[in-house]
Amino acid sequence: MTVAVPRVIDVFQPSFEDLGRPLHDTTFCVVDLETTGGSPAKGSKITEVGAVKVRGGEVLGEFQTLVNPDESIPAFITVLTGITDQMVIDAPRIAEVLPSFLEFAQSCVLVAHNAPFDTGFLKHAAAQLELPWPRFEVLDTAVIARRALLRDEVPNVKLATLAARFSDVVPDHRALTDARATVDVLHTLFERLGSLGVDTLEEVRDLTAAVAPAQRRRRHLADGLPDGPGVYLFRDRDDRVLYVGTSRSLRKRVRSYFTRSETRSRMGEMLAIAERVDTVSCSTALEAAVRELRLIDAHRPPYNRRSKFPERQSWIKLTREPWPRLSIVNRVSDDADYIGPFRRAAAEAAVAALHETFRVRQCTTRFGKEPRRSPCALADLGRCLSPCDGSADAAAYAVEVERLRDALRGDRHGAVVERIDAKMREQAERERYEQAGVWRDRLTAFLRGSRRAQRIAGLARTPQLIAASPHSDGWEVHIVRHGRLAAAGILPRRAATWPWIEALVATAESVATPAGPAPAALVEETEAVLRWLEQPGVRLIEGTWASPRWSTARHLDRYEVHRSMLTV
Repeated sequence: MTVAVPRVIDVFQPSFEDLGRPLHDTTFCVVDLETTGGSPAKGSKITEVGAVKVRGGEVLGEFQTLVNPDESIPAFITVLTGITDQMVIDAPRIAEVLPSFLEFAQSCVLVAHNAPFDTGFLKHAAAQLELPWPRFEVLDTAVIARRALLRDEVPNVKLATLAARFSDVVPDHRALTDARATVDVLHTLFERLGSLGVDTLEEVRDLTAAVAPAQRRRRHLADGLPDGPGVYLFRDRDDRVLYVGTSRSLRKRVRSYFTRSETRSRMGEMLAIAERVDTVSCSTALEAAVRELRLIDAHRPPYNRRSKFPERQSWIKLTREPWPRLSIVNRVSDDADYIGPFRRAAAEAAVAALHETFRVRQCTTRFGKEPRRSPCALADLGRCLSPCDGSADAAAYAVEVERLRDALRGDRHGAVVERIDAKMREQAERERYEQAGVWRDRLTAFLRGSRRAQRIAGLARTPQLIAASPHSDGWEVHIVRHGRLAAAGILPRRAATWPWIEALVATAESVATPAGPAPAALVEETEAVLRWLEQPGVRLIEGTWASPRWSTARHLDRYEVHRSMLTV
């Protein structure tokens, strides 16, 4: 007889907290860097490391040190951060700092605002020093904010914006201060997530990468779409265009909206009300990009952020009258000298830089050849040649106008750069970094607008340009008239070249000659064409196009701070 002996099974009933690592019991290392530029691959170096170690809302320790980059810190970085060459000359080098930081951050979850920027620099430094990079788990507070906060709460997820609402610490582009502000933002975001039932590290990671139910329910919208270049339009039940996009593969791109790769909150809102997707197949990727711009301009979709309001662009004009002056206008209407287009605030900043450099009148009064009025305060200060009271010498004023015209056409002699650079250095030496930053922004606005005008003017004046680049099926050919894409097509292999091109020319859009430097198209369209023309392998078949010899682009890199640095 066999007696059954009951088996004793050790049963473990996990609690909810055992299903993941609770946020309140996880140690985080919040880090921020200051650097000499925006890309370690292009030679930018770390100048300061700041980090705060926290767990359960309690600060466990802080880490801060300046870093000697073994090179001069650019002036605009000093203006931005306040870190000078003198401050870092006795500081340790990254070879000493990085091992200490890695020891401080050991066994922590790494946190940063716009984390790819900071972790990219740290990984690059580790690779150069041949140090093993720990397999840190990384959280990005900018990504979490996009998922946890509503669009009505904050206009954007920049650290300065979030800290102004959720922290008493004011970010100042110093590493430890910004890290402390990020800690406050992190804790506030965790509180918001807690109200949503998210209280473990794993749930935070899933939330920032999760596919929303609205996305999953509409995956069928991608069914049957063509697999080639073109434009796609999301529409709602009333046939209103919600969003316009472009892709080299329409099917793959639209499908991506229903996967974890799509994390933008506004796209989640859009997908919740989208009912269908229309597509427009195009011959080339450039044609698709151009059609996208035109459709955005035509429909003004609520979920597109760029290129929706071209009429809001401003140009700076040197007027044609007896005593010329600078004027901000909404469109190009004649063959006067213009630069732009700008946003209105940028145009005003650029005009301020020009008025600081050239003593042309700033009043808007219409004068005859011999005006008779009382001089203004600017004349008394020597900042205007004072044509208003008749004391100005016409020849001297003409020379000043010609110097201004030279600046608008490329600043060949560097007059604006020299003058504003001196203003920046003067303010920085007096430790008035905020005012120095204002002058930097004014100079950068002028340089950007001037470079933009120079780039598009040459193409805008070209009646017809035919160019081609290699394509897997032959050659992609584009016809451009006065900066506007007039026709596009793929020249098949073994096809008779000139008969095919002549047929394409015959079907191309007719384009009228535009006024001044403005193209016969949206400026963004002409810039898209320019980017294509500048690609390797593009060949000109008919027409000529060239960039100006004297270009403000040669100055711009010295003063333009990388965008990723402005958002941290």
